[in-house]
Amino acid sequence: MAFQSPRPRTSLKISASLLLCLGWIAHGLMAAGPGTDNQPVAQQAEIVPAVTSGIHLRPSSIHTRPIQVNVQMVVVGVTVTDPDGRIVTGLNREDFKICDEKVPQQIASFSAEDAPASVGIICDSSASMSNKVERSRAAATEFFKTSNPDDEFMLIGFNDRPSLLSTFTSKLETLQDSLLLMPARGRTALLDAVYLGLREMKRARSNRKALVVISDGVDNNSRYTEREVERAVKESDAQIYAIGILEPAAFRWMPGEESGPALLSRLANISGGNMFPAKSADELPEIARKISLELRNEYVIAYKPSNLVRDGSWRHLNLEVAAPDGRSSLRVYNRAGYYAPTQ
Repeated sequence: MAFQSPRPRTSLKISASLLLCLGWIAHGLMAAGPGTDNQPVAQQAEIVPAVTSGIHLRPSSIHTRPIQVNVQMVVVGVTVTDPDGRIVTGLNREDFKICDEKVPQQIASFSAEDAPASVGIICDSSASMSNKVERSRAAATEFFKTSNPDDEFMLIGFNDRPSLLSTFTSKLETLQDSLLLMPARGRTALLDAVYLGLREMKRARSNRKALVVISDGVDNNSRYTEREVERAVKESDAQIYAIGILEPAAFRWMPGEESGPALLSRLANISGGNMFPAKSADELPEIARKISLELRNEYVIAYKPSNLVRDGSWRHLNLEVAAPDGRSSLRVYNRAGYYAPTQ
């Protein structure tokens, strides 16, 4: 059954400039890669809890795929940068130390290879983006230039409500066929769009998963609350990267626009991703390249937790890295923690 909304359903469309933006994104991602394609989804996506079998929206019962690969192993993706924000590669297992609730853990497996990724692109086409859509085009210019040929992607657009415009696909044509044209307008359901993206990530083929959110961070129309979506992010194994299309303070006119960057940063930090603010169009190509490089150059660490109690508690992770060449002030991006299993 479909989730019933008190507001009339409206078909979500994307502006011509945003169409070009996403075409560029897809072109970079899809170069030379075969994959399993799904048909475009024309209808608006339903927002329902991911695991519960009921037919009603119950925000208190949010469940997505947990961080654990199984109950015996915790898997953590890690990105390391230097003080100038450049990706640090070439590190080894011995350079990392991971603590689970302040208890040191023994690393069972370690890898740093460029594995295929499943990427969800979430694009804001609400009224608050009306004068920023052109900048979102530039964000795609160098996006996924370093992509793996076996990558796959999906597309979600949102204004009043989120719409799943394309399920995971490996063909540019499928993405293009899923896009309709209209100017940016309407209210903003950013949190609902992120929740939908986390839910759809359960369909991904790859173990490496990421959501890329292109928005100013304004939310004024979501059914899910920030707290509920934060919990969903904690329970998911997808990283969130955000491109914050921001205006200088003197030019902000939409209520809530001043708090947008903080919201995007919080969601990204919980997931182990990153938020990149863009105040000018000139910054966007470099930001897109950085996100691509972070996704492509991720260390993956797995360990068997010493605490095997199945109490469903939230367990904090702390990860440190000591580079063998003596470099200091390296910055580590990883998930904030995970929920222990309950059964």
